[in-house]
Amino acid sequence: MYIYAVVALLFVLPAICTLFEIMLGTGDIIAAAGKWLVFWAAGVRLFMAGVKQSSQPGFTAQSIFGLDDERSYPIVREVGFGNLSIGTLGILSLVMPSWIVPAALVGGLYYLLAGYGHFGREHRNSLEQTALITDFLAGGLLLAFVAASLLR
Repeated sequence: MYIYAVVALLFVLPAICTLFEIMLGTGDIIAAAGKWLVFWAAGVRLFMAGVKQSSQPGFTAQSIFGLDDERSYPIVREVGFGNLSIGTLGILSLVMPSWIVPAALVGGLYYLLAGYGHFGREHRNSLEQTALITDFLAGGLLLAFVAASLLR
């Protein structure tokens, strides 16, 4: 289930929304793709992760990192607060267009750093491996959008 949600939020939903917006005649595929990637990947995905990590830190601790010690829960919960914060920025960028590039920058950096954190762990289960791959992909896409926006 996790992999399907991640794929939907990183690729499917941004692509559908971008295509729909282009069909409506906005004409700027980079702006549309960036807006929807920020909303779904940096916004909704991180917000949902933040809700889960803040309310059920044991899920992330156990299923992603393989930690059975409840002493890790406060740390996971604080990571969740960070995800809630970044996710809120990404979601609100839909109504505050000037926030799209800053949200892409913050979200992209977060994803790349999180991916690096997963990469540094020698023994990854399939959920963490999925997180590693999708974190690097999301971070790369978001930062590519930032670069394209700055070069325009």
